[in-house]
Amino acid sequence: MTWEEMRPLLEQGIVDTLYMTFWSTLIALAGGLPLGVLLVLTDRGGPLRNVVVNKVIGVVVNIGRSLPFIILVVALIPLTRSLVGTAIGPTAAIVPLAIGAIPFYARLVETAVREVDHGLIEAAHAMGGGTWTVVLKVMLPQSLPSLVAGLTTTFVAVIGYSAMAGAVGGGGLGNLALVYGYQRFEEGFTLVTVAVLVVIVTVFQLLGDGAVRLLTRRERASS
Repeated sequence: MTWEEMRPLLEQGIVDTLYMTFWSTLIALAGGLPLGVLLVLTDRGGPLRNVVVNKVIGVVVNIGRSLPFIILVVALIPLTRSLVGTAIGPTAAIVPLAIGAIPFYARLVETAVREVDHGLIEAAHAMGGGTWTVVLKVMLPQSLPSLVAGLTTTFVAVIGYSAMAGAVGGGGLGNLALVYGYQRFEEGFTLVTVAVLVVIVTVFQLLGDGAVRLLTRRERASS
């Protein structure tokens, strides 16, 4: 296959991969952030201590993280069809990608929030701050660099998931590598696809690392 033949396929594959990854990561942020915070708040010693709620959330998150993604895609086909009307294509792939990424990011959020200095939290409570005021004014701002680092890790992981989603008709670069590289024995196409994925991951990892360094410097300057 010549470069002129590969280029339009790769361009569409890149667009589909970024489309799936962006929306899945955004949904993971919206779902994983509150779950991670609740895991901290409802734990022993937390301001909203509730063993039952904490255990239920923990079990759900653990189950979501332990399922192999390819199995999750197949298991969620009925749900995907009911939500988007089809189980094939980039839009359909967003459903399992997001559901798989939410528990992944939730654990990263939990770890980041737990690292916040308890002295700051106690001081905020002593000044009359309520639980959600402390969360919004202390916990999240203080853990922001770690939250951004976790989101970058999630974004990179979702790119890997999207490649697997291509194996079951999700589209994107993973689907191209399977259809053209594996099934049609176009080894050159496979190598180019891998190189493109490496470039995408590297670019977004560098952007994420840069954002973390910037936030860390600002935090140190303000403190």
